[in-house]
Amino acid sequence: MVKFIIAIILTALLSFAIGMFQSLPWWLFVFCALVVAIAIPQKPWKAFLSGFIALFLLWAVMAFMLDKANEHILAKKVAQILPLGGSYIALILITGLVGGLVAGLAALTGSYARKK
Repeated sequence: MVKFIIAIILTALLSFAIGMFQSLPWWLFVFCALVVAIAIPQKPWKAFLSGFIALFLLWAVMAFMLDKANEHILAKKVAQILPLGGSYIALILITGLVGGLVAGLAALTGSYARKK
């Protein structure tokens, strides 16, 4: 359980730190999840879950904070374009889901790579 929590925190912190460098591509968080999964041995499903939780929470919280700064104006308009019924909360959750799935799959790959 301790490894699981450390993997979540480490993945989220490394991904946040990488994201602070605006000159780097946005998708480098994938390598953070991959490296953490290789460095911290876990079962594959736990590695996936730790990567998923870390990035889901990070992206959802960051999206909410950025969205709150402009009173949800842009998110409501984007949610109206997409079939979300204008719900900015659904858009934030989908944002977190996308980041979580990609990071979870990267962590799963790292876990399998470690086993070989």
